[in-house]
Amino acid sequence: MLLRGVNAEFVKILTTRMWWVLLLVLFGYIALLAGGLAALFGGIANGSIPAEVASGGGAGTPDVAALPPLIYSFGATIGYVFPVLIGALATTGEVRHQTLTPTFLANPRRGSVLTAKVVALFVVGAGFGIVSVIASVGTGALTLAAFDVAPLLGEGDTWALVGRLVLAMALWAIVGVGLGVLVPSQVAAIVIVLAFTQFVEPLLRLAASFIDWTATVGQYLPGAASDALVGASFYSMMSPAASGALLEWWQGGLVLLAYAVVFTVAGYFVSWKRDVT
Repeated sequence: MLLRGVNAEFVKILTTRMWWVLLLVLFGYIALLAGGLAALFGGIANGSIPAEVASGGGAGTPDVAALPPLIYSFGATIGYVFPVLIGALATTGEVRHQTLTPTFLANPRRGSVLTAKVVALFVVGAGFGIVSVIASVGTGALTLAAFDVAPLLGEGDTWALVGRLVLAMALWAIVGVGLGVLVPSQVAAIVIVLAFTQFVEPLLRLAASFIDWTATVGQYLPGAASDALVGASFYSMMSPAASGALLEWWQGGLVLLAYAVVFTVAGYFVSWKRDVT
């Protein structure tokens, strides 16, 4: 029954245009950022671009050894909004287009339906992670090599980071599923995702990094947990204290998983069990 439910969820996702539109935008977005920043900091590293271009006196410029992990992690650090969106749309779309009724008629065990959706979106989120890796590692490594900066593709740590990035993107998709179940309104869910990921959390993380006790609290924010899981953070460029406050990678993974579980379970009891028409 679960396998049939998972197959049904894949059919629902793949028969819409939203998944490949988001995937294309993700690829272009990450490739542009990874290539552009790799060129900027690679040029600073080899002296072809003055450090003052990045910041006065070179403050805040990452060292050469930290460049490849920083560039390769862009998929999860900046692009995690895309798996969250596809997860939220996969659930809120059922409410908007009123497909929940035939779904529940075919399988009245609502917990099984939600479990199938979680499994399917975990796989889809991992797919988004793989595409983001192709974009960041592909453009980033080529650009770094062009500026005589070692891309570190032969290092085991680099590929461990890549594997954790794919896992992080898969978990973000489940967070999106949970949010979509908790907030069935598609418009409201999209606004919440964009507002929190693009404005609220970045500001909270930056503000929290200036004081020790707030930095400790800030490391449990979902984005900070995701960065800890991956093992590299774009925020380290803006504030070294922000990267120093990260959890261990396995702790970050557990915190991000906890967000996914809490949102999904809360949504199940708050709205998923309600009567549908």
